[in-house]
Amino acid sequence: MAVPKRRMSRSNTRHRRAQWRASAPQLVPIVVEGREYRVPRRLARAYERGLLPLPGN
Repeated sequence: MAVPKRRMSRSNTRHRRAQWRASAPQLVPIVVEGREYRVPRRLARAYERGLLPLPGN
């Protein structure tokens, strides 16, 4: 793990942390039992196989 050589100022630390953003999940359309749902791409297979409850149910 990287270890800083010098202490970073509080201002610089907070400025760096403020730049981080969580990205919204990429939604893809899937059709289950004739109805279309928009679900996160990484969970599409689980919804199609019935492993997760469909959104709105």
